[in-house]
Amino acid sequence: MGSAREDRRRRARPGTCRRAAGVLLAVVLLVLSGAGTAGASARSFPARVVVVGVPGLQWSDLDRARTPNLWKLVDQGGAASMSTRTAKSGIACPAAGWLTVSAGQRAGAPGTDCVAPAAPRPAGDGGASVPGWSELVRYNAVETSFNPVLGLLGQLVADAGGKVAAVGPGAALGAADKSGKVGKYAATVDELGDLAPYRLVMVEADGLTRAQAGAGGDPASLTERARQAAVAEADRQVGAVLDRLPPGSTVLLGGLSDVSADAHLHVAIARGTSPGGEPYPHGRLTTTSTRQDGLVTNTDLTSTAIALLGLKAPNGVVGHAWQSAGPDEAPTSDLVRDLAGEDLASHVLSEVRGPFFAVFVGVQILFYLLAAVAIRRGRGGSKALTATRVVAVVSGSIAVATFLAQLVPWWSLPAPMAAVILTITGIACAIAALAFAGPWRAHVLGPLTVVAGITSMALLIDVMTGSRLQVNAVTGYEPVTGGRFYGFSNIAFAVYSAGTILALAGIAQWLISRGHRTLALAFCAAYGLFAVFADGWPAWGADFGGVPAFLVGVAVFLILLAGSRVSPIRLGVIGLAGVLLIGTIAVADWLKPPDRRTHLGAFVQQVLDGEAWTVIGRKFGAMIGITVGNWSLTLLSLVALAFLFLVLDRPSRWGASALGRAYLLAPTLRAGLIGALTCALIGFLMNDSGIAIPAMALTVAVPLTLTACVRALQLSPPTTAERSSAPAGTTAPPAP
Repeated sequence: MGSAREDRRRRARPGTCRRAAGVLLAVVLLVLSGAGTAGASARSFPARVVVVGVPGLQWSDLDRARTPNLWKLVDQGGAASMSTRTAKSGIACPAAGWLTVSAGQRAGAPGTDCVAPAAPRPAGDGGASVPGWSELVRYNAVETSFNPVLGLLGQLVADAGGKVAAVGPGAALGAADKSGKVGKYAATVDELGDLAPYRLVMVEADGLTRAQAGAGGDPASLTERARQAAVAEADRQVGAVLDRLPPGSTVLLGGLSDVSADAHLHVAIARGTSPGGEPYPHGRLTTTSTRQDGLVTNTDLTSTAIALLGLKAPNGVVGHAWQSAGPDEAPTSDLVRDLAGEDLASHVLSEVRGPFFAVFVGVQILFYLLAAVAIRRGRGGSKALTATRVVAVVSGSIAVATFLAQLVPWWSLPAPMAAVILTITGIACAIAALAFAGPWRAHVLGPLTVVAGITSMALLIDVMTGSRLQVNAVTGYEPVTGGRFYGFSNIAFAVYSAGTILALAGIAQWLISRGHRTLALAFCAAYGLFAVFADGWPAWGADFGGVPAFLVGVAVFLILLAGSRVSPIRLGVIGLAGVLLIGTIAVADWLKPPDRRTHLGAFVQQVLDGEAWTVIGRKFGAMIGITVGNWSLTLLSLVALAFLFLVLDRPSRWGASALGRAYLLAPTLRAGLIGALTCALIGFLMNDSGIAIPAMALTVAVPLTLTACVRALQLSPPTTAERSSAPAGTTAPPAP
């Protein structure tokens, strides 16, 4: 038997040697063929990623003397404000913040108070397990609508053969695997010892968390001196991490949550190697999630860690890696000051937005009541009508002025509420002055066209250049807990679409009055379709629900402008075309690499993953909630529609209705108004902002229509019959 095996071994050796030689030759050829490109394509990932969470840390807390370690990180890396978004709207508590990092998706924790995370239970191998992990998993599966996978980040690293360590109870939540276990746990960095064996290290610097808990969670109870002491303690904890940091490590530091009932933007810093292989330079960070320099999200932190570790992010991870917005030679003090100012703007916005809309709605309704009196009882050419026309133009300019107000730092003034109202009113008056500055003021649609044109062009230019006017605007994005940070917000879409269609109506009237009907149709079709494209294109508007509504509104306007009738079949075909258009745009966005997709491509992936109905249900619930809960905007919409149809569209002592007279002198107004209202109605049904869309669209459309109606009344004689005079004589025979 042994001799036979030895004989077979001798016979097999030549073939085995030949195969081995062939494999070796193939390897050599492969190495030689790739030698020229290996240097260009190789990516060097850091040996480890260290995530430092400092819940509650704001940019205003940093100081060169009091927080030298944090200041050093900013000086040596990239920095940004962090929007901390969790499963619950409003305040993001520490436990929810850490769980969101763990899942790469908005997560939450039961309870209404921001209590500190519980200490994990130690295990015999130096690790630990998170208490109540199964309850946390069940809560996020049942009570939240974002389907977070708790433990996803820690599990990815463990499955790839990497070791994970956590320092502090909160860090254990972020570093745990799907079973709630952490490979290595320590209460302090000193107890953890050498960081070199670990690929992912999470550290909790909880000075602010403990200080705020001692103050009972009330932000007013934590004195400035106590806060500075807590921040200094957190800085010392960060310094202990930096002192033990092995070479080649990347540090990602974030203020992962609030620590009290006072929401803010928080600190985000990255130092070391970026996912692109180059070091993070000093300057601002950015991300595909926000497209804003100096603004990132907490879910982006998870994506950044995954990318740095050379792992593939699952579809459930919604963030994008932090990137450098470019080197910045400005001193660290300027960068910290600017980021603190942006947090101040966001915080002030959250305080003034509610009161502003209360004032806005109240003034609008009062204006409609006074205008109704002027229209129903005034006399042609009277001062009341002239004043009504002027105020209507200012009112129609308010919507775009809320965005242009971002050109002025109103939030830094002593009285922000008064400052924002005066700023918006001043800009609206300046736009109205332009509307009356030229010979077009004498035309029925002259001021309307100017205001609507400025509205359309200002918002179009804004989305083409980064949507900066919408960030921190009272009618725009709220970065603290915002769902989106770029493209057209739903309110901006409502203002933009109404302004665009009405501006096209005014331009068409001017061209048609000069005998250029074909040119008017061609221009309106070209610009209208371009406006729809800009609304949906991912690099600009990135608006999913707005495209079908906008396309139908523009199409209705063009059909009426051409003198045709709008039929249900035509509306259905146009609506289907809108759905196909935005679907095509979304699929094109989905075909990009995952780290470059917008929410349009992300929705396609959610459709493929079977999560689309969850997203649709969440948005439908938000639409119903806003419509029912925001009674002020609902009231404003009803009053605006009542004014339009019960005042402007009904005969009065003037004879024919004011709207009818405007249609007679400027026929394109009818097409523009119907197109704008159609767009607003469909937008209301297709977007999660609900009643806010028709409310803001009517805020543009109704006052501008009123300006046209007033001018039409001033230019037209009354149509009521004059009283008959007494008969001069009679042909009847005399009475007997």
